[in-house]
Amino acid sequence: MATRGIERTDLVGDGSSHEGFLRHKNYRWFKIAGFVSLVAILAYLLIDVQPRPNGGSWYGYTLGTIGALLILWLTALGIRKRAMTRKKWSLKGWTSAHVYLGLSLIVIATLHTGFQFGWNVHTLAYFLMMVVIVSGIYGVSVYAFLPAQLSDNRSEMTGAQMIDAVESIDKQIQISAQPLSDEDSKVVLDSLGEDLFGGGLFRRISGRPPKGGNLHALRLIRRRLAESQGEEAIALDQVAVLMQRKAGALNRIRRHVRIKARLEIWLYVHVPLTFATIAALSAHIISVFFYW
Repeated sequence: MATRGIERTDLVGDGSSHEGFLRHKNYRWFKIAGFVSLVAILAYLLIDVQPRPNGGSWYGYTLGTIGALLILWLTALGIRKRAMTRKKWSLKGWTSAHVYLGLSLIVIATLHTGFQFGWNVHTLAYFLMMVVIVSGIYGVSVYAFLPAQLSDNRSEMTGAQMIDAVESIDKQIQISAQPLSDEDSKVVLDSLGEDLFGGGLFRRISGRPPKGGNLHALRLIRRRLAESQGEEAIALDQVAVLMQRKAGALNRIRRHVRIKARLEIWLYVHVPLTFATIAALSAHIISVFFYW
């Protein structure tokens, strides 16, 4: 259920004539997926398979074949996104089908198992598929809400402008720190030029500042300010004001990085596990036909 690169307006619409992919063609694929799921459920309840419908019955083989073909087709979205068209199989229509048919796999695959699970490759394929679907649901959800937060946080500033703002404050701090003592000046200058985007995925998601950065230096300068007076206090206060302003600018950038990381992190699960699911599915199919 990959939706990377889809804009917020593509997902939920803008309230005008624009139609988001979830509502594509008046929820066409939602209705189709719902119908397919309903037919599968009714068949499970009504078909007389002894002792009950399961993966080894003709009903189970039918659902298994449908499910396997669906998984392979859903995986093709990444290829389809490279060919933008507005005709019958537009990217929007394909994505809508991807989401709703992907959800229908929950019903199809579960009924295919006949609710029989164990420590085997068959259950592994089912488990991996469910994780991929859940990660896709998360992806659709974050693309519905987080882009608006990203826009609000920028306040009409581009990423480059936010970085330029920090660099401009750094230059002012560097100049203002010149009258300070060597010890205080070192504390201030060592805090300049911190990596705004490094620290790995965890730090980007958490938004935590690095050790020894601007906030650490600001605390030390404020402590020195409380102990100082005269011209030294004036110089320290000027530096503290600039560092406080920089802290606000850094917080804006870290929120920007954190939101973008939340938009992308699901793909680190969704895409690799999609291929893992196909591998487990292949092993499942081969083992079934080998022992059949």
